[in-house]
Amino acid sequence: MPAQSNQESPDLKPKPSVIGLIIRFILAFPVLGLMFFLPAGTLCYWQAWVYILIVTVTAIFLGIYLYKHDRALLERRMRMKERLKGQNLIVAVSFPLSLAAFIIPGFDFRFGWSQMPVAAVIISEILVLAGYLLVALVFKVNSYTSRIIEVEKGQEVVTTGPYAIVRHPMYLGVLIFYLFSPLALGSYWAVIPALFMIPVIIARIKGEEKELLENLSGYREYTMKTRFRLLPGIW
Repeated sequence: MPAQSNQESPDLKPKPSVIGLIIRFILAFPVLGLMFFLPAGTLCYWQAWVYILIVTVTAIFLGIYLYKHDRALLERRMRMKERLKGQNLIVAVSFPLSLAAFIIPGFDFRFGWSQMPVAAVIISEILVLAGYLLVALVFKVNSYTSRIIEVEKGQEVVTTGPYAIVRHPMYLGVLIFYLFSPLALGSYWAVIPALFMIPVIIARIKGEEKELLENLSGYREYTMKTRFRLLPGIW
């Protein structure tokens, strides 16, 4: 959500929710391992090992950076309960789709449904990392990128960095991440549920745009300058 960075002093003590986020980072490795290796029926699944390494290492470095420079953003990323009507339904729909996109690759590996070239897997792994890094860049320039849709007191429109190109660069990064994760895990079939994340993200953006237009001063003017919401030249 576009806003000016509002960083807190690094001498603040971590709040319980921040500790909870650290616990999530610790649990990420075994959770991903269960999703990938249990369906695969083996630990000899190199695509999954590379993927887990990329995702967990990037998440840890991002978490450390935010802990040092923007703990307020960490707090915002811990909020889960949506306040806008219909958004909880959108989040609920996205969960089984994302779960399927991560579980199917293991079965695909076990039964040999897809035969992806190694080069295609590696390129997809790089694109997954690129999507994650785009989200990290958004976090750097916008301290108000809450997990839920909301406009906070004192929030201002951000027009620099990736926000100068599209109005919702975080969702672009998330979309890249989801679409290429199945391919990075060596599965063509898992792309099918991942594709359904496109209408989910579009619905999410429409709800967020309505909230921003109504409650964030200067956002309407920003939309006139930065025309595209998600993909430059398309939408």
